[in-house]
Amino acid sequence: MTGKIYQDLCSLKKKGKSGFAVLVDPDKVTPSEMPYLAELCNDAAVDFLLFGGSLIVEHQMNACIQKFKSESDIPVILFPGSPAQVTPYADALLYLSLISGRNADLLIGQHVVSAPAVKASGLEVISTGYMVVDGGVPTTVSYMSHSAAIPANKPDIALCTAWAGELQGKHIIYMDAGSGARIPISEEMIHKVSSNIQIPLFVGGGITTPEKVYANCKAGTNVVVVGNAIERDPMLIKELAQATKQTTATVEQ
Repeated sequence: MTGKIYQDLCSLKKKGKSGFAVLVDPDKVTPSEMPYLAELCNDAAVDFLLFGGSLIVEHQMNACIQKFKSESDIPVILFPGSPAQVTPYADALLYLSLISGRNADLLIGQHVVSAPAVKASGLEVISTGYMVVDGGVPTTVSYMSHSAAIPANKPDIALCTAWAGELQGKHIIYMDAGSGARIPISEEMIHKVSSNIQIPLFVGGGITTPEKVYANCKAGTNVVVVGNAIERDPMLIKELAQATKQTTATVEQ
């Protein structure tokens, strides 16, 4: 069920390049704000828009996605926190299995519940090995999943977890320090995982500066995901996106 978006991700991995994704929490935006966000993302040449959160309270996700897509051709990828966040208005879905946890419901249980809606959605489905790494503060996903995060100073555990996901047939690995992380994932851990897996690597959580984006890309991140920092200052989008382009230019030289 993979398609063009996954092919683009694999191309980034194969060429040693990096892309930039803006993460939007549906509970923190309104449809009326989406044209401005689309303008900023278009101007910055953002590669992907990720849409989702741990909880959905306002139920404006469909309207927000439709409004964004009316103003931009940037692919919209669902990053769902629950089966309720599956909508056919996006382009693709990260079908998340929390492989760093020990909660069977988030490994397969919710997938059984959501499978009929996912099959009927027509979305490009990208099977994702989701790994939560300790970011120095409690995260919503750790609380909701009743699972401990991977210790920040244990890159070997991260690598073995990523290997397990790859061997199970996951299409991508997504390492996340969580929303509002105080300590972003280290370049050592990113390099350890990226250099030893054959599938694309997403990294998010606690990334707030162009310098950190650049360092993550140099360490081997294929898609850098930023959410909270952009919520506070949307004008950061261009600076952060440009940092990924700088590493791409270095690779091509």
